[in-house]
Amino acid sequence: MTLQPEQTSQQSDVENGIDQHYQVMKELGDCYTALADFDRGRQCYRQAAALAPEEPGPYVGLGVIGIQSESLEDALASFEVARRLDPNCAEAYGGLAMVHQQRKDYQPAFEMYLRCLELDTDNLVALLGLFQTSCQMGTFSKIIQYLEVYLDRHPGDASVLFCLASLYVKEGQLERARETLNAVVALDPGKAEAVNLLAEVQERLIEVHSQGAA
Repeated sequence: MTLQPEQTSQQSDVENGIDQHYQVMKELGDCYTALADFDRGRQCYRQAAALAPEEPGPYVGLGVIGIQSESLEDALASFEVARRLDPNCAEAYGGLAMVHQQRKDYQPAFEMYLRCLELDTDNLVALLGLFQTSCQMGTFSKIIQYLEVYLDRHPGDASVLFCLASLYVKEGQLERARETLNAVVALDPGKAEAVNLLAEVQERLIEVHSQGAA
């Protein structure tokens, strides 16, 4: 049966109404979650999911509530649903990574953070999570690459610059560490940990050069 123009218009109006209602409920869920009113947040996300069952957003929101309320099983299940609905949902991978990290399952956390950053290279939460996980695992080469990509776009981020400098030190790249730490201190002269690490790196470089001269 072919829909008449009037029927098509009515159907479109209904779909637009559902979409607007979904957006309202999703945004309310976000607001309640930000205020730590998790019961109302869950209600809104569930209503949003019922209105748009193909959307991953409400399940990401439920996952966030699960993490913040320390219900890691609930968080894991919600993020998994979001990932099934949208295999390219960066927030789902970031959420799964956070759950695994809190469980001290560092290898899957590392892999999920990497996937999140492949989809969203500007995701600072995932970037710092990957840095923390890398430090736990002693695996630094991949995180250096992602930090450098992030800093190409955000060269004034002193916190990320310091993370990168720390990894250069661990990898024995002392000249690059010194350059990066100088940039950190220029941006944030009061950052004591950067000043102290810079002094340590400079001492090590003097030792290396003196050994080379000998």
